[in-house]
Amino acid sequence: MSDVLWSAPVAEEPVDALVRVPGSKSLTARWMLIAALADAPALLRGVLVSRDTRLMSDALERLGAQLAVEDSALRVTPIPPPAEHPAEPVEIHAGLAGTVMRFVPLLAALHNGDVSFTGDEGALVRPMGPVIAALRSQGVEVIEHGEAGRLPFTVRGTGSLPGGRLEIDASASSQFISNLLLMGARCESDLVVCHTGESLPSLPHIEMTVSELARAGVAVRHRLDEQGRHEWTVPAGPILVDEILIEPDLSNAGPFLAAAMVTGGEIAIADWPRTTDQPGDAYRDLLTRMGGTFWWEDEDLCLRGTGEIHGIDADLSATGELTPTIAALAALADSPSHLRGIGHLRGHETDRIHALAVELEKVGCRTVEHADSLEIHPGALHGVEFETYEDHRMATAGAIIGLCVPDTKVLNISTTQKTLPDFVGMWLTMLHTEAQAGEIW
Repeated sequence: MSDVLWSAPVAEEPVDALVRVPGSKSLTARWMLIAALADAPALLRGVLVSRDTRLMSDALERLGAQLAVEDSALRVTPIPPPAEHPAEPVEIHAGLAGTVMRFVPLLAALHNGDVSFTGDEGALVRPMGPVIAALRSQGVEVIEHGEAGRLPFTVRGTGSLPGGRLEIDASASSQFISNLLLMGARCESDLVVCHTGESLPSLPHIEMTVSELARAGVAVRHRLDEQGRHEWTVPAGPILVDEILIEPDLSNAGPFLAAAMVTGGEIAIADWPRTTDQPGDAYRDLLTRMGGTFWWEDEDLCLRGTGEIHGIDADLSATGELTPTIAALAALADSPSHLRGIGHLRGHETDRIHALAVELEKVGCRTVEHADSLEIHPGALHGVEFETYEDHRMATAGAIIGLCVPDTKVLNISTTQKTLPDFVGMWLTMLHTEAQAGEIW
């Protein structure tokens, strides 16, 4: 499907729609893993069903958990204690799911036997060194089969993790901290995680992990040590989960909010939480600065755009996953934008800074790519074949631009299935557009 072009529909009028986005990918992945480690079965409601979460489900089942749909929810029966004798080798395919490739190897250490990890071609270049280093610091043997610090590799699980103090550089991804926090309660002793890197991207994702663990009875303590470094302590002990309702994915709401900005219309996102740890909540501030107006109607968050979009100078270090949506809007703005603190995006599904710079140049913007930021200078835009690089957020960025730039064709729109399985259907419904307008070539 990588050579399939999708004709992004142009908005013929201002949008006016209520959108219900599926459950949060980040929360779904965390709760699936927490439930697989819990002391008793759990029921997860509102889970996202997408490629990433199916890959997580498959990985957990291969390690012994049982997952089944029950009353429109997901029933998770935890992984049983490790066998006395080494089990048959297990192979886990992570696809492009960072949560699988970075969360599950620590879980594999609690399996008595070899667990090999691989992934899609794009996954084989993503940084995995901190995960491997963490495992080895816990006395777990890791056999690397290719380039050091990358997939594929094999974890030789022994059924236990000792815990204790562990130092890690998570400058490339907050997932390197979250994976340890999620596993900490199952260590033999309390786990103390100290971040030694110069920067810590996407801190809200770590705060999300801490908050969700607290709901499962795991009270993670966070402090700054004497050197000003972040340190978390996870007490060894029970994990108690009964029934959990997962919030809508606020990051995935971004393209629909952007449609209101581009078309001068109104969008309501159903069931937007009043308080949340999701980085997507930052859209309320960012899009207000770019010219939108937000308000609440009961449990729905509403946004009105004027059709005029203002450039923005924004530090997105804590909310990097929002960058493609903000960059697409910046391409349509009335003044330049500078998106800062996003160097860690070079290690995502693709090098998102470079990918955005290349594609926005193609459509008619002037871009200046820095190591840690991207300048976007709007220009006269024209339709192009918008490459997605197997990255779901690049695909939705192309769809946003296509709302007002005719003849925009998005290459491999199906990559949105990673986190938003029916993006095309939702997009066409929002636009009240006949399916032919988004036909697949």
